[in-house]
Amino acid sequence: MTFRDGVRRLRADDPETGWLVRIVLSALMLWAFLTAGAASPGVRPVLAAALTGWFVFLAADHRSPRVSRAALAVAALLPATVAGLPDDAHSLLYLYAALFTFVLLPRTPMWAILTLTAAVLIALLTGLWLAGRGPAAMLTQPALIAVLVLFSLHRREHRLRAEQTALLLEQTSRTQQAQARAAALDERARIARELHDVLAHSLGALGVQLEVAEAQLTERGDVVGAAARIRRARRLAAEGLAEARSAVAALRADVPPLPRALATLAAAFRSDHHAAITLRFEGDHRSLSPQAEIALLRIAREALTNASRHAPGAPITLTLGYLPQCVRLTVRNPFSGTATPDPIEPGEPPPPTVRTTAPGETPLATHGLIGVRERVALVGGTMRAGVEGGEWLVGVEVPE
Repeated sequence: MTFRDGVRRLRADDPETGWLVRIVLSALMLWAFLTAGAASPGVRPVLAAALTGWFVFLAADHRSPRVSRAALAVAALLPATVAGLPDDAHSLLYLYAALFTFVLLPRTPMWAILTLTAAVLIALLTGLWLAGRGPAAMLTQPALIAVLVLFSLHRREHRLRAEQTALLLEQTSRTQQAQARAAALDERARIARELHDVLAHSLGALGVQLEVAEAQLTERGDVVGAAARIRRARRLAAEGLAEARSAVAALRADVPPLPRALATLAAAFRSDHHAAITLRFEGDHRSLSPQAEIALLRIAREALTNASRHAPGAPITLTLGYLPQCVRLTVRNPFSGTATPDPIEPGEPPPPTVRTTAPGETPLATHGLIGVRERVALVGGTMRAGVEGGEWLVGVEVPE
């Protein structure tokens, strides 16, 4: 072991009950045993027994705590029986050292401390009375023992609180690290969900259109129909690119207030899809959690995208209502078809069809509602989708 290792261990050692303190006390006890004079001949056997108990404590402290504490209690109790003898203070050194160490040990139960203190006081008072010591000695020495125990208990309580504080700080640090990791995982999941929602819809529809165009060219020779499909594919690619850029921009920056974000979204759809969109707000605006606002914004975009694809040119009504216990978002547009889907709640599978489609088209609304349903479930909301009053309705309620 190097000198630096020794210094490091010395700094990490317990300043009150560590090995450095125990070595010093052991040296003092040995000195007291060797220098015990003839004035008190009965003290040496008691000190020898107490010294044996002390070394048993040192040897068994980490291996057998119960044995070590019992030996330490003996090392404190035996000197109390001879501490009343005159002209000999060696036993008091043993008594103070062993009792001080016993009380300061953090794992010693309080009942054991009180029991040993009471036994030491009784043995000390008995020895003083048998030795014929006066009232001054019978008051002074027990008072010193009581002060020593109270001081040791105070130090012990301070040490325990310091250890608990350090443990609490460590647990808090671990909790913060776990929360940071969970937040990072949530953010990664959110980014994946945003990109998936954009790419899955745009690339899926684009693939279908190109596949149909290829079949029209190779199997039917329908150049006009294939050209129409290609134009539609090009339009879907442009829409997908715009949506991807919007998603990336939203991931990079903070989301603006929900009413303003919905107004921006509606204006973009009016311009890009030449759709008549009516935006309505009901109730007093109040802030929601960022997760809830992002979810409602993405749900509105999803619903508008599906409405523009399956009912191009039809008017759309987008309503955001602030109710007492929740916030409700509804998207309505005229419906013409025979599908009658049931309302969808979080955790339920989507219906097999939710909207009629033209030949060659894929039912994008089904996939769109799956994404909407997942977003609603993440924020603890409810959702319903279906035909109501001749209109296709997507309604979402998010609790505050």
